[in-house]
Amino acid sequence: MKKILFISGSLGLGHIGRDIEIVKNLRKFDPSIEVSWLADNPASTVLKEADEKLLPEAELITHGNRELESKAKNHRVNLTRWVMNMRKDWSKNAKIVIDVIQREKFDLVIGDETYDLAIELLRDPSLKQFPFVIIYDFLGLDTVTNNPIDMITTYYTNRLWSKIITHEPKLCDKTIFIGEIEDIQNKKLGLLLPNKRKIAEKYFDVVGYILNFNPNDYSVKEKIRKTLGYNNDPLVICSIGGTSAGKELFDLVIKAVPIIKKEIPNVQMLLVLGPELPIDYVKPIEGVTVKGYLPNLYKHLAAADLAIVTGGGTITLELTALEKPFLYFPLENHFEQEISVAQRCERHNAGIKMNYSKTTPKTLAEEVVKNIDAQIQYTNIATDGAQKAAKLISKIL
Repeated sequence: MKKILFISGSLGLGHIGRDIEIVKNLRKFDPSIEVSWLADNPASTVLKEADEKLLPEAELITHGNRELESKAKNHRVNLTRWVMNMRKDWSKNAKIVIDVIQREKFDLVIGDETYDLAIELLRDPSLKQFPFVIIYDFLGLDTVTNNPIDMITTYYTNRLWSKIITHEPKLCDKTIFIGEIEDIQNKKLGLLLPNKRKIAEKYFDVVGYILNFNPNDYSVKEKIRKTLGYNNDPLVICSIGGTSAGKELFDLVIKAVPIIKKEIPNVQMLLVLGPELPIDYVKPIEGVTVKGYLPNLYKHLAAADLAIVTGGGTITLELTALEKPFLYFPLENHFEQEISVAQRCERHNAGIKMNYSKTTPKTLAEEVVKNIDAQIQYTNIATDGAQKAAKLISKIL
């Protein structure tokens, strides 16, 4: 029996679904594997619900959800500053993880965006006494402000990242990229640093996208609606994902509803607050239903005529695969949402990018009326990345 430690190290809920999907496929290769997990809340809640083995040390580590939420205001959060502020916590996390690995003697460690562990191994390569696979879905920080501190943080973080990737002997036995090579910008990480796409082509295994459902199973909207109990009235769903950052989007939507109803009187509006906002954050009005955390949100998205979301990588990918019209509002100063996700959506001809600070209830209502149940033509995307990733990982086992 092989023992695996899987560290799901990202923010919110977007990555835990794909991590579980990778493990499901690993178990197809070897049903006897024993997987232990480390993850921050709210991902840890999903693991418990899935009856996965969550190690007690999960209570001791943080991947920064609270830090991000505390700094988010007016649909704006500086992800570069978040990286800078998390360095102390990352160092603490890494020491806890190394202790767990040495105690449990895992046959393999898999980390989804575990920058903390990768940096610790770069600092002291002698600690790498175990096979290690790391997973990314973007490469490199981007500067989205003119602040010198952000520019310096971006440069030095990218320099550190390139050292981790190119280090000899290898710090990571496999570096798996979730997405397409075109998702990685064809530009340098910084002055005298490597080109992002070229370094990825040399060092990464690019496996495509991962979903925890088959979009073909959710192509008949009427059937999904009947299963979930929706009627045939036009349905708009608004979600901000697994953190409370971006909660102001709900306020904007609530103000737009009366304007929308003048044009579409029978519209249904579902607000999905997620696991981090109290259910009473939004006071519902006529035509608006408020829910907290909805497991398998993709099923409800499949039933919708339009979605209004933040710029999260996973939910925008799900909507693209489901071929649903959607408006997405990247968190401002969040380089991954403003640049990486937005460029991917543009390349797939998917969604309409919105600017929160420039959007009024009236302009939002106009976009909803114009795009609800619109005919779309997105680029077809491959979603078999979990099988490909599991095959690569199983070879190491």
